[in-house]
Amino acid sequence: MKKTISLSTPLYPAPCIVIGVYDPEGVPGGMFVAWGGVCCSEPPCISVGIRKSRYSFEGITAHGAFTVNIPSEEHAAQADYFGIYSGRDENKFIATGLTPRRGEAVNAPMIEEFPLSMECRVVHSHDLGSHVLFVGEVVRTWALEESLNDSGYPDPLKVRPLVFAPQYGAYYGLGDVVGHAFKDGRSLREREV
Repeated sequence: MKKTISLSTPLYPAPCIVIGVYDPEGVPGGMFVAWGGVCCSEPPCISVGIRKSRYSFEGITAHGAFTVNIPSEEHAAQADYFGIYSGRDENKFIATGLTPRRGEAVNAPMIEEFPLSMECRVVHSHDLGSHVLFVGEVVRTWALEESLNDSGYPDPLKVRPLVFAPQYGAYYGLGDVVGHAFKDGRSLREREV
C-alpha cells in the first residue's frame, strides 16, 4: 500500500550533466547539473535548472549559450568537483586536469575528455522559483569515436554515463538491459486477445 511521504522529487535517476560556460570575462568553467534533460525533439532542446546564485548562471546569461557534457563512470570525481567548487574562486578545468575545447557553433566550452558534448544556444529562460530553467537548442553534437556503435550513434554501454540519486548523494552506472522500448509492452496486448 502506498503512503504519503515528504514533499520531494524522487525522480530516479537524475542525469549527470556538466555544463560548460565562459564566465563574463571569457574564462572557461561550468558546473554539475542534475536538474536537466531533453525537453523537445524538433528542434532538439535540452533544459537545465540553475540557481541564480551560481557563477555559471552569469556566464549563461552573458553569452546566451552553454554546452551539455556527459561524463562517463571513469570521470565521476571530475564531474563531482564541478559541483562542489565555484568558478568564482578557481579554474575548474585546471583543477581537474580536463581540457576545455571551444565550441564551434556557440560561445561555450566543451569538455574534451567526456564522451558526449552538445552545443546549446539559449532559446528560452523561465524563472521558476529557486531555479531558472534555461532551454538550449542543440545546434551541434560531439562524441568520442570510441563511444559510438556501428551506426555512428552513442552506445550507452560504451559511453557508460553516470546517473545521480540526489536524496542519497550517490552516483550510479546504468546497469543491465532489463527490457526493450516499444516492444516489450506489446506482449500485454497480445495476452488480452
